[in-house]
This record gives sequence, structure tokens and C-alpha cells, in this order.
Amino acid sequence: MKHAISEKILIPQGISCHYNSGILKCSNNKSTMERKLNLPSTDVKLSSESIVFECKKGNKNNFKKIKSAIAHINNIFSGLNEKFVYKMEACNVHFPMTIKVDSKKLIINNFLGEKTPRVAVIIPNVDVEVKGTLLTLTSNDRNAAGQTAANIEKATKIKARDRRIYQDGIFITQKPGRKL
Repeated sequence: MKHAISEKILIPQGISCHYNSGILKCSNNKSTMERKLNLPSTDVKLSSESIVFECKKGNKNNFKKIKSAIAHINNIFSGLNEKFVYKMEACNVHFPMTIKVDSKKLIINNFLGEKTPRVAVIIPNVDVEVKGTLLTLTSNDRNAAGQTAANIEKATKIKARDRRIYQDGIFITQKPGRKL
């Protein structure tokens, strides 16, 4: 069943937005973020204080895409006001590992006694700070910070060994908005 869908999101004070050919650019006096909106058969109308999504004949899939776009835009607005912070901790039972940041990569040496270092990709615009076994990831972009944290966890994933015994790795201990 097709219905007309109309959703509105308010733009916070101090943030300006521009929409052109499917790309929404939001900026404040410090930084700029952009997001590609893939919303077929949906009109995006931008005014100085709000963004309106309208779909003349929409179904539940159009509604889900619009709601997802609104969630991403709210993350952009939150990221422009303050940075998202992920906290991680390196745990080692067997061999002490060393962690260092080298430009766009996080290098993990001596993980489980391996001679070759493991490497995790750091996505642009994410700052990684290493203090001993604690890692702090900060970024205005929630998706970039989360993907970098996932890359680090994935780099220390243990395969073909018993996870009850080999509990080494780098794990997320705190995410934005909630504590684990």
C-alpha cells in the first residue's frame, strides 16, 4: 500500500547545510561533514531551519530509508557539536604486545608471539591516542570512528585457537552514548 510520506528534521543553531545532487554538506565554524543520501523517489527540501523529506507514493522501504537518513543526519549534527569517543583496551595473557600509530595505520607487534606485525587501518579524520594498553579514538564522524574501532578489533582476532584460553586482543570498552 502506497502512502505519502513526509518527515522533517530541525537544523540546530550554528549549523548550516547545503544539499546538491544527492550530497548533504553540513558545517559549523570549526568543521564540515558530508553524507551521500541515496533516497530514490524522495524529494529533499532544505530551508534555513529544517530538512524535509517527501515521498509522494512511498512504501515501508522508502520510510525505512528516510528514517535511516534522519539518524545519519542526527549523528552529523552531534558530531559537529562534539566529538565521538571510543575507548579500547589491549589485553594480553601470553605475550606482551606493543602498539604504535604510524600515519594511517595502527601497528601491533608481538601479538601472541608472532614475528610479523598485525596492521589495522585508521580511517581519515580519526585520531588514535595510545597510552600503554589504553587506546582512545576520537572523531567528528561516528561511522569513521566505529569502523576504525572495528578494524582494530578485527586485526587482533584469533583464529584456530581456543578462545577460552587465548583471550588476547584489543577490545572496545566504551562506545559513545553507553558504557560496556
